[in-house]
Amino acid sequence: MSVIGIDTSNYTTSIAYFDGTDGENCSRLLPVKQGELGLRQSDAVFAHTKSLPELSGRLFSNLHGEKITAVGVSTRPRAVEGSYMPCFLVGYSHAKLLSDALGVPLVEVSHQQGHVAASLWSANHMELMDQPHLAWHLSGGTTELLLVEPEGKNVKCSKIGGTTDISAGQLIDRTGQLLALPFPSGKHLDALSREAKSRETFKVKCSDMSFSLSGVQNKVQQFHAAQGDPAETAGYALRCVAGAVCLATQQALKAYPGLRVVFSGGVASNSLLREMTAPLNPIFAQPQFSTDNAMGVAVLTYRATEDSNGTKHPVHYPAK
Repeated sequence: MSVIGIDTSNYTTSIAYFDGTDGENCSRLLPVKQGELGLRQSDAVFAHTKSLPELSGRLFSNLHGEKITAVGVSTRPRAVEGSYMPCFLVGYSHAKLLSDALGVPLVEVSHQQGHVAASLWSANHMELMDQPHLAWHLSGGTTELLLVEPEGKNVKCSKIGGTTDISAGQLIDRTGQLLALPFPSGKHLDALSREAKSRETFKVKCSDMSFSLSGVQNKVQQFHAAQGDPAETAGYALRCVAGAVCLATQQALKAYPGLRVVFSGGVASNSLLREMTAPLNPIFAQPQFSTDNAMGVAVLTYRATEDSNGTKHPVHYPAK
């Protein structure tokens, strides 16, 4: 039993297969011109339309005739009313064509649910798919603290905190633009921050698990103007973000005692964030499954269809 998962987010085109034991994710970042902070939806749709057939061909060339029993796809950012982005239509069209041609079920999930599943699978904690837990979705466009609860073979994600304005990813990319780094800037800022000596930070106010990051952008610009050192500025920006996330997480653990905390999304691959949240006993995805990927979609598709033929197929975990 093998399934296909597809995700066409605003940053990455990806397609994956999963057989319950192993899997492969083929992905490509969308092209963004130097100095710009993302793409218009029309440009994202065009880039996905160009990339997905090639990535699909690469993936299928490695399957060696394996029988595909289902196709899954993320069709919207979140599983809530009114959540919509045109770029997900590219993935849906490709997935619908595959499911019709192969005569197999089509499973629709949200991009956010895929992130949670990818994190749990890659971190060897799939048992939390069937238990309430807390999860951060930290990405280029999202900074949400979620209460995650089982919902059939999938999960229900309810926002309980996070940013009230710009996302952590937006702050990171704007800092990257300030330092003339490539987009997306997360991994470049992370690498720079390791050279920083200062531990100066700006403590972000956090109330009821929510905080604002728009003022931090001004603080980062002021810090850079005074210091003029890219590494120190990178470290300052990331410490501000991680500090806010830590405070909100601590408040959440008081409100929801005993629940584990899972980190997903591209920003969750940041090494400073992992270091600063370590005392909270968090669960982090492997870095390659923190960023946008289709593996979580494939895992959810496998779970949704694993009992369709009356046979239980246990989900295994990736090698570290």
